Amino acid sequence: MNIEKRREIFLRLQAANPHPTTELEYSTPFELLVAVMLSAQATDISVNAATRELYPIANTPEAMLELGEEKFAQYIQRIGLYKTKARHVIETCRILIEQHNGEVPRTREALEALPGVGRKTANVILNTAFGEPAIAVDTHIFRLANRINLAPGKTVLEVEKKLLKVIPKEFLHDAHHWLILHGRYVCQARKPKCAECIIYDLCEYKLKGR
Repeated sequence: MNIEKRREIFLRLQAANPHPTTELEYSTPFELLVAVMLSAQATDISVNAATRELYPIANTPEAMLELGEEKFAQYIQRIGLYKTKARHVIETCRILIEQHNGEVPRTREALEALPGVGRKTANVILNTAFGEPAIAVDTHIFRLANRINLAPGKTVLEVEKKLLKVIPKEFLHDAHHWLILHGRYVCQARKPKCAECIIYDLCEYKLKGR
């Protein structure tokens, strides 16, 4: 895919959604961190349902640590792998208090040192909370980048690096959200909604429209 096509793709996505953001509900970097940690192998809808009850009770590392792992787990028990996630979040709270003055760190190295936080979660925090031009390649972005030939790659990391290289710089901050939303609601896994796609004529998917 050439640079002119890539630029036009993001111009159209930008025109359709000028200020994209995550569908996870949060008001602070810490709330976002917890929500993203809970969202692994779970839907944003289920995470939001849990945090709407949790955050009014505890929305800081100190408050969650005081709540404790067992009580915290009760708030998220409808989310997959909730026991493991509860353990990771509570331990993360402890580390944030002891090593980062209760604040979410702004470096990849420090974020990835937190329990249950991998590269994808770190990228979401860096991009959404702190405005860094990072791209968290989830299943939607991985599929989309390969399917339309935007940034094909065999691994998540390969796709991430290619996207950072080929996406015009002025679109890098919001590209993460545009691609996720397009993959989630339009270019879906089993049956892409080609008739509704605003970049249909730019797409290089060989089976499109079939």
